[in-house]
Amino acid sequence: MAGNLFFLRGWTITIIGALLALFSKNNSPDYVFYFLIVVIFIFWILDGYFLSQERSYRDLYNYVRKLKEEVIDFSMDISEYQKLKKNTLIYSMFSLTLLVFYLPLISATIYILFQIK
Repeated sequence: MAGNLFFLRGWTITIIGALLALFSKNNSPDYVFYFLIVVIFIFWILDGYFLSQERSYRDLYNYVRKLKEEVIDFSMDISEYQKLKKNTLIYSMFSLTLLVFYLPLISATIYILFQIK
C-alpha cells in the first residue's frame, strides 16, 4: 500500500506539472485551470482511499499478531476495521500526511491561475 501511495503522488506531481506547463504557455481558458483543481482532488481521493485501506489492514495485522497460533483463521476481511473513524476515507483524506502534500499543490495551482490572468 505504501508503494501505491508513493507512485500516486509521483503521478500527481508529473501530471499536474505537465498540464500547468502546457496550459500556461497558451492563453488557455479559465476552465482548464479548474480542470486541474478537479484532477488534484481526484488524486487526493485516491490517495485517501489507499491510506484508509492501509490503515485497515494494519489494524487487522495488529489484531492477528496478538492471537494464539491455533486461533488464527487467515481471513483478510477488513470490513470490521473499515468502520473505525480513523480508517474512513474522509478521515484519511484529511490526515496530516495528505494535507501537507495536497494543500500546497492546490495553493500553488490557484496562485499560478491568478498570476497568469
